[in-house]
This record gives sequence, structure tokens and C-alpha cells, in this order.
Amino acid sequence: MQAKPEAPPALSSGSKHRRFAFVLLDQFTLLCFSAAMESLRIANRMAGRELYSWKLLGEGGDTVTCSAGTVFHVDSDLEELLRDDTIMLCGGIEVQKATTKRVLSWLRRESRKGLIIGGLCTASYTLAKAGLLDGKRATIHWENSDSFDEEFEDVDLTKSVFVIDGNRMSTAGGTSSIDLMLKIIADDHGEELANLVADQLIYSSIRTDQDTQRLSIPTRIGVRHPKLSMVIQMMESNIEEPISPSVLAEDVGMSTRQLERLFRRYLNRSPKRYYMELRLQKARNLLMQTDMSVINVALACGFASPSHFSKCYRAHYDTTPYRERGSKGVRHEA
Repeated sequence: MQAKPEAPPALSSGSKHRRFAFVLLDQFTLLCFSAAMESLRIANRMAGRELYSWKLLGEGGDTVTCSAGTVFHVDSDLEELLRDDTIMLCGGIEVQKATTKRVLSWLRRESRKGLIIGGLCTASYTLAKAGLLDGKRATIHWENSDSFDEEFEDVDLTKSVFVIDGNRMSTAGGTSSIDLMLKIIADDHGEELANLVADQLIYSSIRTDQDTQRLSIPTRIGVRHPKLSMVIQMMESNIEEPISPSVLAEDVGMSTRQLERLFRRYLNRSPKRYYMELRLQKARNLLMQTDMSVINVALACGFASPSHFSKCYRAHYDTTPYRERGSKGVRHEA
């Protein structure tokens, strides 16, 4: 590790202490939480004084288990906070189950004080469920975006790695917590300190809220072919009302036969099959993460009839949509 600078960086005028309350939801993602807290710890170390402090809260005030199975002892229950505190809600897998009535009531009560409240990883779901993201821009892990879009129409969901909209913040998960914290540190105490923290983290590519969370299509599929990428982009953007291969081919200036050969060569499947897999993946996300009826899931994924949807789903996943839903037992509490 690099030696601590002999002299602390020059901090922006008006620098003051700030306290974070990290609220750990059951099955929270460890990386999102630790990346955020470590950024604050390193900021204190680089500054040579305590700019940030934090405490861990959890429903019940005892222990919370992260998605990796590690048990954390929290400092207190969901207690009343000060007006200058910043809440960071840490989510993970099965966030719907972790979003209990008590958590929602506490969030709504604290939000009335005007506190800054952020959601890391899937915790944007909890903020939206509490009504705290209505009319605001937000983000969430890409795996949860389909279900989020269906459930929260009043939230402007983006694909950014993080979003700050007024006194609400959200991240997409993973290392995006670092990007958000570096932004906060820069705003609070200047770019020099934020850059020192990034260097300590060996974080060489600081992202902004203009960066998207998923890899580009060429990187994701391992193929750099502009027309193929354009067609896949159109497919991903038109799940509910699928576009025929002939129209897709025409839109990128090739024949249907040429499009077929392109998909066979690079992806070893037909355009129709690739499109079907995209639709079925979205359907599975909705079945596992929402309480939408199977019929509504089918319609949202471009299937005109439940029977056709069920047949296609079983052929791909070797189970029916109804059994898939039953195996998960999605539960929502308002």
C-alpha cells in the first residue's frame, strides 16, 4: 500500500463532518456495502482527519446476513436519525422479501425530515416501494430492471451506473458504489481528495452518471460487427412487441437471408431463436422478481397467448412458468 502523504490534500472550503447510516437489508450484497464504506475510510485516512463516520443499522438491531452467508452485527435497530445524516440502504438478492413493512415505514418517516437517502444495488426497489423515487431518475442492477420497470411506472429508470437526483441516490450494484462515493467525496471536499481515494483503491477508471452499467453489445457477445450489434439492440428494445426478422434485416440494409447467415456465423443460432431467448430471459426475470400474473408476463414479453408462452418456456427452461413461479414464492409487503 502506498505511504500516506506527508501533507493532507487541500480540502474545499466549508468542509465538515458527515455521518452515514448504512442500513443492511437481509441478503445484502457485500461488495456494494464494503466498497462504499472503504471509500469513506480511505477518505478519512488521506485527509488526516475524520471527515466521515458511519454506523450500521438493521431491522431488529442484532445481526444481518449478507448474500455470501457472512453474518454482521449491526450497531442498532432502525432508530431515529439526525437531519444531517445520510442513509445508505444496502440491498441484494430477494430484495422484495427484505422490503418489510417496518423498513418501509421507517424510511417514509425519516424521509419527511429531508434526509439524503441512497439505495445501493437492488435497494432502489425498496426506495421505490416506499414511494421515495416517484418522479425521480434512478438506477438498479440490470438484472432487476425489467421487473422494476413493470412495477414502478412513476420512476424514470436509467441504465446509469449511479444516479443522483435531488436528495435521492441510487447505484446499479457491484463497484458502482465506489463511483457514487467518489462523486460525494469530490462534492464535499474537492477532486484532489477523491482522486487520492481512487488511487488507493487502484481504481483507474472513475465513472460518472453518464456511464452505463452493462457492457456494450459487441463486448457482451464477443463479436464486433456493426449491423449485428444494431439488430440485437433493436431486439432488446422491442421485447413486448417483437419485430419480424425481415423488418430487422431491412432496417440495417440487408436481406433476410443475409441476416440469417450473420446470426448463424457469429451466434450459432437463427435471429428468431436469439430473439426468443431474449424474450424468455425477460419473462423469467419477471416471474422470479415480481408478482405479475403469468398472463401479464406473457404479454409483456410479446406472447399473444399463455399456452404458446408456456410451450416456449418449457422447451427452453424444462419447466413451466407456473412451476417457476411456485418454486420462488415471490412475496411483497407494502
